[in-house]
Amino acid sequence: MMKNLFLILLILIFVSSIFAQTTNTTAAKNVVSNTNQTTTNSNTDVKMPAVDKSPMDLAYYPDQYPLKKFQGKTKIPLMCRVLYGRPQKDGRTIFGELIKYNEIWRLGANESTEIEFYKNVKIGGKPIIKGKYTFYCLPKDSTSWTFIINKDTDNWGAFLYDAKKDVVRVTVKPEKLATKVEVFSIFFSETKTGAKLHVSWDDYTAAFDINN
Repeated sequence: MMKNLFLILLILIFVSSIFAQTTNTTAAKNVVSNTNQTTTNSNTDVKMPAVDKSPMDLAYYPDQYPLKKFQGKTKIPLMCRVLYGRPQKDGRTIFGELIKYNEIWRLGANESTEIEFYKNVKIGGKPIIKGKYTFYCLPKDSTSWTFIINKDTDNWGAFLYDAKKDVVRVTVKPEKLATKVEVFSIFFSETKTGAKLHVSWDDYTAAFDINN
């Protein structure tokens, strides 16, 4: 009787040992398989978007506001921001050829240029409610440019421009530059009543006031 029980116990121990070895081997194979799969996935080629020839840029007023905010140097509240593409002259004749007179200009490249006001302002004496707008220009000739703030946003170029959605228009006289500007630029300067927005490219620059 005792011999039979001892024999049964030995058989159970042997079977348990075999089962444990099989389980460990299977688990090890799964770990190796998962590791290989992870490695394969991490090495998968991903096609990255190319760098645009006319990269997007930001212009703030006050200038470099996010950096100054980080540095604790902000003395003037944030007024406005322009988001725009920056094409290059690249040997081309800009005004009258690439930018045709009496046609709406997107003021940049690719998407329509976006201007956002973080407070209520006045342009050309007209109140503008804070918010996001599209910023266009209508250059009539080398002596008269009309800047346009339009409430239809998130467009491509000026193809969907709708004059019925204009919020304000302000006409200014551009100035001839002694030194040509290679890369299209929008920037701000401080005034006693707010800021002046400048647009410069090739041999012309134009500006208008944004008042508090």
